[in-house]
Amino acid sequence: MTKHGHDSSIRRVPSMGAVEHGYPSGHLGHLTEHEEQALVDFKTLLEEKGLFKPGHPPSHDDPTLLRFLRARKFVPQDAYAQFSETEKFRKANQIEVLYDTIDIDSFEASRKLYPRFTGRRDKRGIPIYVFQIRHLDSSAVAKYEKSTETTYSRAKTDGKTPAKLLRLFALYENLTRFVQPLSSECTDRPHPDTPITLSTNIVDISHVSLRMFWNLKAHMQAASQLATAHYPETLDRIFIIGAPMFFSTVWGWIKRWFDPVTVSKIFILQEHDVLPVLTSFMHMKDIPKNYGGELDWDFFDEPAWDDEVKRVCQWENGYTTFPAGPLYWQTIDDGRRIECIAVGSKGESDRRERVCTVTKAFPPKSAEDTLVSADESQTAETAETLEGEETFVTPMEKPIISGEVPTPNIAALSVSDNNP
Repeated sequence: MTKHGHDSSIRRVPSMGAVEHGYPSGHLGHLTEHEEQALVDFKTLLEEKGLFKPGHPPSHDDPTLLRFLRARKFVPQDAYAQFSETEKFRKANQIEVLYDTIDIDSFEASRKLYPRFTGRRDKRGIPIYVFQIRHLDSSAVAKYEKSTETTYSRAKTDGKTPAKLLRLFALYENLTRFVQPLSSECTDRPHPDTPITLSTNIVDISHVSLRMFWNLKAHMQAASQLATAHYPETLDRIFIIGAPMFFSTVWGWIKRWFDPVTVSKIFILQEHDVLPVLTSFMHMKDIPKNYGGELDWDFFDEPAWDDEVKRVCQWENGYTTFPAGPLYWQTIDDGRRIECIAVGSKGESDRRERVCTVTKAFPPKSAEDTLVSADESQTAETAETLEGEETFVTPMEKPIISGEVPTPNIAALSVSDNNP
């Protein structure tokens, strides 16, 4: 069904839309027998190819490997092809050195041109990002791209990757090495022992002209291609809000900037749908006031850390919050705790300071306990359902928390090409 002049390329569907596997399916602790075996086979294949080293800790953790498997429908050989290309790219551009030594001011400048973390998480514990497109006018983008040419870091590159993309890599490193691990240690969510490897995005395209959309083509394409190729399965859903009247006309060519999997995760919300749909995924206290919620947070603000983050962090070295610049977590005390390290550089002097520690709610188990079998997972989830706590599927099917999901006739707008 179409509405208010939107053509058939934008139609109403259940909020799961074309997203094939909803969280936590395909994630650690919620694998089928086939998926568990695929993970075992994938590790074996990577080890044979010299791309994976088992141990305590291993060279790559299970949540990371599962991202590549989910992206390739749990076919180990296909996942290997993508994983090996990513590892080559990371090595050729010294991505870890880049993140460790990037100029802090340059890192912060990059954050202004891409989605920003609000410091809040949705009802499943997935971090919420907001992207306000109107700030990306041609002057701001041109100034940013010129500044990337002189960004300081000690990383050597392959000479082919544009500097602006390397800065974007640093932001994705921040997502996967800082924001997601921190979110994983917050236990005020369903399936608290399942690591968080996704992000939820609100994209605000209000006050954006047709010319501005076109001028942003290269900027948006590069970001999407980067995520698809080297950071697969880090995106859960994109909620587009504030669409101008002409958007349904230009969507046909805009969506060609993105791969089909990314397009399947995009939901375009009309004004009257914004709050009902967002509140099916997020608590009011975690939705910015600009979008009808209660959170006092604007796009250029630093993260407004929620109470659970404040609870789990044990601050050190005079810190009472997370500083600007790149940060990451690493395990200590045989995996019983993790420590947050502030890195980056200032005036070409490297920074390396411990900010805080977190005691892991679910420390590593023995090897035989690492994977939860499908039978165990299904039994546990069945028991939860019988006790009255429903697992999250979509706002159209099951509420994550009883009484907090709008009525079933509330739905997002998908971007499917199919006729209604």
